[in-house]
Amino acid sequence: MTKIDPAFAIQTSALALPGITHAFFTRKGGVSTGLYDSNNIAFSAADDPAHVAENRARATRRLGLSDLVTLNQKHTPEVIAVDEPWTRDATPIADALVTKRRGLALGILTADCAPVLFADAEAGVIGAAHAGWRGAFDGVIGNTVEAMEDLGAHAGRIVAVVGPCIAQASYEVGAEFVERFVEMDPELRRFFGPAPRAGHAYFNLPAFVAHLATVAGVGSVHIDGSDTCPLEDRFFSYRRSTLRKEADYGRQLSAIGLAP
Repeated sequence: MTKIDPAFAIQTSALALPGITHAFFTRKGGVSTGLYDSNNIAFSAADDPAHVAENRARATRRLGLSDLVTLNQKHTPEVIAVDEPWTRDATPIADALVTKRRGLALGILTADCAPVLFADAEAGVIGAAHAGWRGAFDGVIGNTVEAMEDLGAHAGRIVAVVGPCIAQASYEVGAEFVERFVEMDPELRRFFGPAPRAGHAYFNLPAFVAHLATVAGVGSVHIDGSDTCPLEDRFFSYRRSTLRKEADYGRQLSAIGLAP
């Protein structure tokens, strides 16, 4: 595994596997300024595109890889199997990627949603998923595992890590949100805890996402546990930005690749 300065990225021992390189990048180590200080990876933000391009190039080099592919994420359950990198103008709409191609980084952009990185090192198949509550609820995790199996992976050999995202203590939701989950499966109530405000609850997104990976047959599932909302010096956060009524927010990168 390529070692990256821990100020710039979190790397987990779970994914320290032969031929695998990965990183859950922080907001540090880039060139963007202002609200996007400093490692914003999203062209969709109102950041200087030249700054975003440099941040992406730096992340790709730090991974020791030649290309980075990301998606036009829309909270869907859609998964793309990647054979070749695409241009920015041809970026597909989807929320997860899988590949067997070496030297290619699969990247997910987040600012509170859960990034999930997957690897079956024996098969040489990797995946990356963007799991906000909607995409997770609609099946993006299970679909990613199925797409990896289509490329030769075996679910029981897959290691999955849920990266930095909004934690339960920061994720207050209304009663209608809870009921949507309970109507699908009453057992899902266990991912909600009491909140001080009447009719509200705290939602455990990382635990829910990890549960879905386990249901999909993933053999080893881990949760990083970093809460993006309060850790302003480390992460961008949509909820923090919204609470402050800020004009915009950056997105951090989580990426995985097969070493060339």
